[in-house]
Amino acid sequence: MSEFVTRQYSDRAQDYVQSATHAQGEDLDRLKMLLESEAPFCALDLGCGGGHVSYALAACATQVVAYDPTRTMAIAVKTEAATRSLASIRPVCGFAEALPFADHAFDAVVSRYSAHHWGDLACGLAEARRVLRPQGVGVFIDTVAPPGAMEDSVLQAIETLRDPSHMRNYRVDEWRLALAKAGFTVEAQEAFRLRLDFGSWVARTRTPDLHRQAILSLQQATSPSVREVFEMAEDGSFTIDTAFFVVR
Repeated sequence: MSEFVTRQYSDRAQDYVQSATHAQGEDLDRLKMLLESEAPFCALDLGCGGGHVSYALAACATQVVAYDPTRTMAIAVKTEAATRSLASIRPVCGFAEALPFADHAFDAVVSRYSAHHWGDLACGLAEARRVLRPQGVGVFIDTVAPPGAMEDSVLQAIETLRDPSHMRNYRVDEWRLALAKAGFTVEAQEAFRLRLDFGSWVARTRTPDLHRQAILSLQQATSPSVREVFEMAEDGSFTIDTAFFVVR
């Protein structure tokens, strides 16, 4: 499964470096404020994608490891970091479930919009806990499923049609349980709403036209209550919940 994910994203690295959705947002602003107050020496961006968390971390951490399973992502982040004169960023390739770092190697571990691709959330969180120093800060940000069963089902369906490597958008209660089992204490939790423009959303993953049409068909066929939850527009654009967890 992990290799399947990397194949899905190997030729899309530059799309994520240039993605406005990933390059900005209230959650990213909140993350910058939090990490500035923490001032970590060494920080890990777990599942860095286009590197936008790494670029933010570079302003407050002495060393930043941009970690992603897709080699082309790591190369793209290295190139972009050089363009921005961010010499503190070091790209490393690997999977969340098997981090090649020593115990307690990092003062901060951050993951944003990555965990819904992990093959094993529990294992990835356990590894994050292992490499975080005692009293170090962890921040996990991800899109989350609503509590309603129908809304959950519709979201997973359109996410998988858009990107077959999608694993699951977990509910907030699933996240909190997984974090607790990994040995984390949730210090703070915030909620945000993320508007997704349909055109750029499917272009970023190069979703085939057949799947694009299936997503639009499902959106149009679902119940009015589901459409309201996701604020679905006629062009396919919609809004999704995100959760921001600060843990120790």
